[in-house]
Amino acid sequence: MKSLQILCPVFREEEVILEFHARLRAAVAALGERYRVSFVYAMDPSPDRTEAILLALAQRDPDVRVLVMSRRFGHQAALIAGIDSCDADALIMLDSDGQHPPELIPQLVEQWENGAQIVQAMRQDGAETGFLKRTTSAMFYRVISRIGSIQLNPGAADYRLLDRAVVRVIRDEVQERNIFLRGIVAWVGYRIAFVEFEPLARMKGASKYRPSVLINFAIQGISSFSKTPLRLCTITGLIVAALSVLAGAAQVVGYVFGHGVGAAGWASLMTFVSFLGGLQLFFMGIFGEYLGQIFDEVKRRPRYLIRTDSATLAKTQDGAELPRAIEVD
Repeated sequence: MKSLQILCPVFREEEVILEFHARLRAAVAALGERYRVSFVYAMDPSPDRTEAILLALAQRDPDVRVLVMSRRFGHQAALIAGIDSCDADALIMLDSDGQHPPELIPQLVEQWENGAQIVQAMRQDGAETGFLKRTTSAMFYRVISRIGSIQLNPGAADYRLLDRAVVRVIRDEVQERNIFLRGIVAWVGYRIAFVEFEPLARMKGASKYRPSVLINFAIQGISSFSKTPLRLCTITGLIVAALSVLAGAAQVVGYVFGHGVGAAGWASLMTFVSFLGGLQLFFMGIFGEYLGQIFDEVKRRPRYLIRTDSATLAKTQDGAELPRAIEVD
């Protein structure tokens, strides 16, 4: 019997996590006749009771494993932790807030059974998604596909199935510190199939993604898969240098023929100098982003640290038993 592992990143989901798990269980119940199904919840430490709830759940359900990070490493690191721990024939990853419908999982498995090694769920945003989010998301996918080294289809979400072969490549061969997983999945190749879905409303609560996190996510994706911004700096520099040479030559010719420039034009001159200064600072910022990427890579720090693993943890550090006060249906 083949095995399926379902990976869900978690952060501050105490209000919905048990309801989500019950819904997830129901969605894959039919698959239990053909596959051994297990569940991994990879979570950043939460200020609420999410950790206690999940550890109690893991005690009662032998198919559940909980990985708790030593600090908040972020969504992508949680996914990588789950990939590193995967020993199943296929890994399915989806968010635990309910927006990724678990009921889609049988369709992902069906595509895998038909030969696909990556089954990518494609998000089809509707009116429930704000105009600004839809517009900026579409712009990001368009930009990275045009200037990057990968073809990233609009709507590609962190909801996908990966065959064991793909998991092994990402786990053993891809060692980037600041990984952009959506891009990596597109970059590795292999046989891929797509399944569309409409995102559901969050079961409860609000999104944990702040605008600054989304901006950083976009910068990370572009700088990981494209050198075009650096080349743009070079091209712009050459154009400005050429224009400066032409302007200088015009000044010399005007001086030779008695058309020297007086003191007039200081406003336009200062405007031009300020524009060049801003352009230089902007380009230095681009260089800094790439330099920061290199800096993170050469430090070789681990991408995450696991503080608690329910698979090996029988007792907490102080010797007390794990939480049992939370009833799990």
